[in-house]
Amino acid sequence: MLVRRSSLTTAVAASLLCSMAFAADLPSDQLLKQAEAEQKPYLATVKQLVDIDTGTGQAPGLKTVSAVLVDRLKALGATVETTPATPSAGDNIVGTIKGTGSKTFLLMIHYDTVFGPGTAAKRPFRIEGDRAYGPGVADAKGGVAMVLHSLKLLQDQKFKRFGTITVLFNPDEETGSAGSKQLIADLARKHDYVFSYEPPDKDAVTVATNGINGVFVDVKGKSSHAGSAPEAGRNAAMELAHQLVQLKDLGDPSKGTTVNWTLIKGGEKRNIIPSSAAAEGDMRYSDLSESDRVLADGQRIVKDRLIDGTDVIFRLDKGRPPLVKNPASEDLAKTAQTLYGRIGRTIEPIAMRFGTDAGYAYVPDSQKPAVLETLGVVGAGLHADDEYSDLTSIAPRLYLSAAMIMTLSAEK
Repeated sequence: MLVRRSSLTTAVAASLLCSMAFAADLPSDQLLKQAEAEQKPYLATVKQLVDIDTGTGQAPGLKTVSAVLVDRLKALGATVETTPATPSAGDNIVGTIKGTGSKTFLLMIHYDTVFGPGTAAKRPFRIEGDRAYGPGVADAKGGVAMVLHSLKLLQDQKFKRFGTITVLFNPDEETGSAGSKQLIADLARKHDYVFSYEPPDKDAVTVATNGINGVFVDVKGKSSHAGSAPEAGRNAAMELAHQLVQLKDLGDPSKGTTVNWTLIKGGEKRNIIPSSAAAEGDMRYSDLSESDRVLADGQRIVKDRLIDGTDVIFRLDKGRPPLVKNPASEDLAKTAQTLYGRIGRTIEPIAMRFGTDAGYAYVPDSQKPAVLETLGVVGAGLHADDEYSDLTSIAPRLYLSAAMIMTLSAEK
């Protein structure tokens, strides 16, 4: 009897392990078919979101979409909290779904766009061929819908073997996430994995993004009459021009650092020697040490003056940090490649020149959390009138999002 009972216990345990292994290994074709069936509801969600203006700072539209997203998360079984994204308009929305396992996931994407009031009415959601068009259809309302419908796939399968899935929808990414960046950083550090749903322009996942800084040159001179006494002045505009020529090679191509001067202002009237002038530039970088290097080099370079008596200041304002290329993100990309291979597709791990909120989630020199970017719908024409999403990418990427959570939940 003892031997028989032991054998029965072993058999039951083996059966349970096989069942768990099957769930972890995924019936990939079945999951993909479910994702294909989810495409129509996905597009209905995107249409609902796209047809409401949510340009950064547009409080009425952001409030309307926030209410929609809160209701959708609750319907998926999430406990939802909202907090004002001060100093930005709109709310940060945090939904939490508890499972039975141990692995924790943060799924995040923004619901603001770059478009002005009235754009949704002028360019409502439409489908032409294999493309969907509309303001924010890819960046990033397509990503918002990808999160919601990936969770729906898990719900339909009654998959609960994750520990916690946290969803963050923020309303201010397009202007730097001033009211959400600290929340992103705090939440990320509490999770094993962070998936960000920005749109790639091809079937890819992103293992590294650029950081974004602002660089500035301010020049003070002395005004005087440009006709009768130009020599009595100190021409700030001329000094600024000299400095910009000196600073043109402040980037470092070998490290992927770029510095581009994009805004210039100076002078009041044509007949007055300008007493002040200023320039602003855009810095992109992936090496964390480059912020200090660019600041030091810029401050050293501007000491060489063209016009005596002018005062020149070079400064740097740190913005969104980079997601630095790291082993944890690369491991997630390998998992994505394996899962995509199971449905006969290939996916490319890339580094992108854009800066995204994934940079706030990344913790330097740490394996936790592991961060992966561009899990959203494939699209292009971002921030432009012809922005579109690729309809053929929807089902495979819904599959990928759900499959990543299922697979990683099974890891010890």
